[in-house]
Amino acid sequence: MELDLNNEYQQPDFSALGYQAIRELGRNQQGGRITYLAKIIGCDRLVVIKEFRFASAITDWSGMKAYEREIAIMRQLNHPRIPRYLDSFEKSGVFYLVQEYKNAPSLGAKRSFQPEEIKQIALSILEILVYLQRQVTPIIHRDIKPENILVDEQLNAYLVDFGLARMRNEKITLSSFVVGTPGFMPPEEQLGYALTEASDLYSLGATLICLLTGIRSADISKLIDDKYRFHFPKLVPQINPHFRSWLMKMVERNRKHRYANAATAFQALRPIPVIGAGNGIDHLVAAVKHRKIITLLSLVTIATLTAVGATLIIEQPGSAVRQLLEMKQCQSDDC
Repeated sequence: MELDLNNEYQQPDFSALGYQAIRELGRNQQGGRITYLAKIIGCDRLVVIKEFRFASAITDWSGMKAYEREIAIMRQLNHPRIPRYLDSFEKSGVFYLVQEYKNAPSLGAKRSFQPEEIKQIALSILEILVYLQRQVTPIIHRDIKPENILVDEQLNAYLVDFGLARMRNEKITLSSFVVGTPGFMPPEEQLGYALTEASDLYSLGATLICLLTGIRSADISKLIDDKYRFHFPKLVPQINPHFRSWLMKMVERNRKHRYANAATAFQALRPIPVIGAGNGIDHLVAAVKHRKIITLLSLVTIATLTAVGATLIIEQPGSAVRQLLEMKQCQSDDC
């Protein structure tokens, strides 16, 4: 049955199922998904009900698979900062997923944070990723971005929307490569390579860059060149070189050059100061990590070539330098 998703319609009546819709929280028009805030009738407990509508018969199969996959993943998760799966049902050909409600706005809303607060948010999200990656079969979220992260007043982060999540070894079909969010999708996914635990780190790094620079999610691509490299240091000159290096490693275009997993990234970030100019050594280390090592290698190469050149001059038969050295050697040896 063809559905017109462009037309507004009243909130569905869930009373027969024990829920009462309060208001709409969000809408993904293209994906055919609407999220409602609701309460459980009789106890006033708040929940989130996620609606799945399929625009045509063509997308029914893939949509149903996504719906079933999200339920399967949510059922096995038990983390205080991942909204728990509560229920699922079908009503008039529309499918619904019920989850625990977290009273925290998303990072997609216009909000500003201090650099130290952004570090705290980063550590909070990395803790969730460590949990996901330590499952018997590691789980890759695949859609980490500001809109899918909730942060409360205590800066506790909550990760939501597992609609694109995959098991570590699960095969991803070619048609699903482009379902992620541009600018947050790691290069390996766009190019069709296998995803690893480092794939979600790229998306998290891009999210943190959004928070640091104050740029909107929709405009994140403005900071990325055609070789998938981020350019943003001038927008946040106050951050510490060590933190900048950590962040640049998170968004390395080659997944093998990122941190291997969330646990490694978490341990690396904990002792790093976020603000401050750092000392000369800090800047040197940052320069090396930001690939300015090429300049240093050039200097070393020049010095090496100079030394080699001097050796070649000395070894030239009859050269003035060699003659002087030989004369000096003869004098010392009384020849």
